[in-house]
Amino acid sequence: MRQTLLTGWHFMRWFRLGLGIAIAIQAFRMNDAVSGFIAAIFLFQAASNTGCCGVSGCAAPVRRSQNVRQDELEFEEIK
Repeated sequence: MRQTLLTGWHFMRWFRLGLGIAIAIQAFRMNDAVSGFIAAIFLFQAASNTGCCGVSGCAAPVRRSQNVRQDELEFEEIK
């Protein structure tokens, strides 16, 4: 969980975080529970790196290191 919170911050995560904070401030000022619920949704999406699809359905793909190339792999045949 901690790895998800600290890595992979891209434009949409920052956008959701900013939008969630802005809506939360507005909800607090206007005493509006519906806006507070919407703010909580956006803040949860920013924290968990998910989109509107649910459990990692729209999560941004994690970039994997390309250190090992396919043609450099060696296999040993065991009989």
